[in-house]
Amino acid sequence: MIRKLKSGEYRLYSRKIDPKTGRRRNLGTFGTREAAEKHEREVQFFKRQH
Repeated sequence: MIRKLKSGEYRLYSRKIDPKTGRRRNLGTFGTREAAEKHEREVQFFKRQH
């Protein structure tokens, strides 16, 4: 899940809410939306590896 920050960067959040904090986990901040989307695909791919 990607959200645009006020600074113009994009941040990738986990899809599920983290029970410890009650919020979504921050999975990284990227300068462009393409970079964030690419990383999101990598995360999903990695999840299926295990």
